[in-house]
Amino acid sequence: MEQLIVLGTGNAMCTKCYNTCFAIDTEEGVLLTDAGGGNGILARLEAAGIAYSRLHHMIVTHEHCDHLLGVVWVVRRIATLMRSGAYDGDFRIYCHAGLVEPIRAICGFTLQKKFTSLFDQRIWLVPVADGDLLNLLGCETVFFDIHSTKAPQFGFTFRLPGAGRLTCLGDEPYNPLCEPYVAGCDWLLSEAFCLYGERERFKPYEKHHSTVKDACQLAERLGVPNLVLWHTEDKNYEQRQALYTAEGRVYYHGQLFVPYDLDVIRLSE
Repeated sequence: MEQLIVLGTGNAMCTKCYNTCFAIDTEEGVLLTDAGGGNGILARLEAAGIAYSRLHHMIVTHEHCDHLLGVVWVVRRIATLMRSGAYDGDFRIYCHAGLVEPIRAICGFTLQKKFTSLFDQRIWLVPVADGDLLNLLGCETVFFDIHSTKAPQFGFTFRLPGAGRLTCLGDEPYNPLCEPYVAGCDWLLSEAFCLYGERERFKPYEKHHSTVKDACQLAERLGVPNLVLWHTEDKNYEQRQALYTAEGRVYYHGQLFVPYDLDVIRLSE
């Protein structure tokens, strides 16, 4: 059984929840995507019961601090385990080519040499290009450029072992140029900064984000059977699930998920 483990659901400035990041859990291991903005990722991994011994692959979508800075802490933790003989095998971080050196540099500025010396030995930075296909956890994974208007950013599609395909759009609105990668997916992971009804309050379009209505209309048009909404504001955090679901149901008729931090969603039986 494959599971989507939701580690964080908030946007960059949230304080009531962690920044959006997640893990896909399969029989072969765990694939981590992004790490939020700090060492809160360690607490989230611990609370989710994710063993580092099962974590050998990580995707970093882009350079923004709420996705990137937690990478330093994941690297430090895994490097510590490697040095103590408590971690078997290697750890690989996949990102677009322009992000390889920034990750290496930020780790170099903030971590001791005893940790960073493991780069290119047991910790690998793996650059990916638009359309690249790799095998992660025994699953076909295709990376694609989301054509961001802010900074280079990649999404990916992941062929689930049980059946079906999961697509991560990153944290910006869908670009029609990505349709070959998105069309026909069974699970769509999409940002939804706020309710459409609160767009004047939160200004999502000025921030290059979308609303619940926008994401739901997209999933409905593409015929996606399962839609997950996150990377949201947190002013409505306690009522977010009910509010977002109510608005989304007007525009989308598949299975709609508006998770809280540390929720687990079954991707297959």
